[in-house]
Amino acid sequence: MKLSAQLVDKLQPTDRRQEIPDDLCTGLYLVVQPTGKKGWQVRYRHGGTHRRMTLGPYPVLSLAEARARARNALAAATEGRDPAAEVKAAKAPKPESDRDKVKALIDQFDRRHLSTIKSGKTVRQQLYLHVIPKWGERDINTITRRDVVDLLDGLVDAGTPTAANRMRAYLSKFFGWCADRDVIEVPPTLKVKAPVKERSRERVLSDDEIRWFWAACEATGYPWGPLGKALLLTGQRLGEVTAMSDAEIHGDTWHLASTRTKNGRAHDVPLSPALRAVLDGITRVADDKGKVHFIFTTTGTTPVSGFRKAMRHLADAMAAAAEKERGEPVAIPHWTFHDLRRTMATRMARLGIPVRVTEAVLNHVSGTGGGIVAVYQRHDYADEKRHALDAWARLLAELVEGTAGNVIRLRMMPS
Repeated sequence: MKLSAQLVDKLQPTDRRQEIPDDLCTGLYLVVQPTGKKGWQVRYRHGGTHRRMTLGPYPVLSLAEARARARNALAAATEGRDPAAEVKAAKAPKPESDRDKVKALIDQFDRRHLSTIKSGKTVRQQLYLHVIPKWGERDINTITRRDVVDLLDGLVDAGTPTAANRMRAYLSKFFGWCADRDVIEVPPTLKVKAPVKERSRERVLSDDEIRWFWAACEATGYPWGPLGKALLLTGQRLGEVTAMSDAEIHGDTWHLASTRTKNGRAHDVPLSPALRAVLDGITRVADDKGKVHFIFTTTGTTPVSGFRKAMRHLADAMAAAAEKERGEPVAIPHWTFHDLRRTMATRMARLGIPVRVTEAVLNHVSGTGGGIVAVYQRHDYADEKRHALDAWARLLAELVEGTAGNVIRLRMMPS
């Protein structure tokens, strides 16, 4: 049939699909659907098989335009190409370059920056935990301020507002690094405020709570029971205590290399008799080759982890100890492992231990140990630290046994 513009316009639908060939362009067909919709189709051979390709709807595509497209498709087929495959490939979204994907850039940020700073491991873990699952495959230029706010709000809604504040700081550093390298023009974190206002923690366990905590450690057993005792007896940071090894213990002193401390300063912690008793009571867990790497481990190869779950176990055991002692349920406010460090420092003040000695025990570089004192005062307070930790262990024993008075001031410092 010799199609014309007038004929194409006047053709009426039937109860069956109609495919009307065009005599002037072999391979071109007008398709009329029972619904009345009309469109153009071209048929050709490729690779020894018959193929069909839709050209477009009528009247969007006129007869003349349909013939032109059909001839182009037939010419491509004559050259051995598949016009339908070419059209499909042209319409397919272009794959984004991996170079500007968030995951690739975080990997670079890790290699070039995070690996050079002490807190890099923590930042990397948080970015891989919260950012890469959401944005990893996205082009960094598509990340907006709204995306950042949504991610932070999600952390707040999950009950981790402090983690949301930390994530804002991590993202600000990451996007700022990308801007410095001309990857992006403006960091999407610009003008994004901290999700919540933090308050300085002041939680200190009471005498009763210390007694219940110790009872909880006794009831919980290894690894969390001995670990809790070690944290309370030494006042050191959680990450430092969990990675303690026998190789770091020299006689009655625990030596932390500069690579093991938060402030990058080597630190010696005298071991009180009470702490030595705790460590001596731990059966060491070796790896599959029989080598012991850490004192607090369940795998033999890595320090213990899962601290949130451990805290819940100890908190439940504390509540049970309190109820047994009082004969009724006791509401114990929330506490963290870091509060044990603050609790020890507070009790040292109660013992009359000078602040500078307490800071030496905690390996603090601020306060009385900062500024000009830190530069010119090289005294390591080894003897004072030992007396302080021994005095704290004695007070702790009295608190656990319930024999400590309301005001205790020990003469433990040498004259």
